[in-house]
Amino acid sequence: MKIIGEKINGTRKRVAQAIAERDAEYIRDLAIKQTEAGSTWLDVNAGTRPDHEPDDLVWLIENIQAVVETPLALDSANPKALNVAIQAVNKTPMINSISGEPDRLEQILPIVAKHGCEVIALAMDDKKIPETFDKRMEVIDMVLQHTRAAGIPDGKVYVDPLALTIATMNQSAMIACDTIRAVHGKYPDLHFTMGLSNISFGLPARKQVNRGFLILAMQAGLDCAILDPLDKELRAAIVTTELLLGQDKYCKGYLKASRAGLFD
Repeated sequence: MKIIGEKINGTRKRVAQAIAERDAEYIRDLAIKQTEAGSTWLDVNAGTRPDHEPDDLVWLIENIQAVVETPLALDSANPKALNVAIQAVNKTPMINSISGEPDRLEQILPIVAKHGCEVIALAMDDKKIPETFDKRMEVIDMVLQHTRAAGIPDGKVYVDPLALTIATMNQSAMIACDTIRAVHGKYPDLHFTMGLSNISFGLPARKQVNRGFLILAMQAGLDCAILDPLDKELRAAIVTTELLLGQDKYCKGYLKASRAGLFD
């Protein structure tokens, strides 16, 4: 299971403050802690100030790369910001994200193709997020036509089935899982990811909901997630689920995690 550490995100109040005040120590500490917790990529989102986004992204990238070597997931729908930020990275980043929206396909997909990035593809178009898994499948069919035409291998595409909050759509978890199964059946080389905590928005005890959903999604085929890697119980759920799904040969991952004190 690959992890995209979610915590360096300017939509979070404390991170937004750190960006505005150029509090490098706070950002660097988040990068170190998420890396030590096993993140495969670190999500880098400068927040909601489009005029400042290119400069803010570069500042974040420079400070993260000053303390860790973990690859980055550049989280922006702003092609100008992405074009500037991608010049500052030391390693080929992931791009988050493209979708069935024409503007994203026309403006962001060329950046992905030019730099050989892995990319997250959202199962939505310019109208709305489809309410059924078969409609989301239609969007992914269309997006895959474009990624393949751009020369991007299926193995570099991470489909986000879009788990909406279950507080307002009680079938959201099942629709997301059904989307993963349907897409995987048709495109076996694709990967899957999602913002895990979206499912629990508006509910109490959100971490409990997130862990339960993670297990269901992993069984459906989820092999990557945007999540809080500092949540030890969530990481323990990942290791245990991999064990039970037969993905942990000789139980090596589980035993290693146990010796490291993950289950304490």
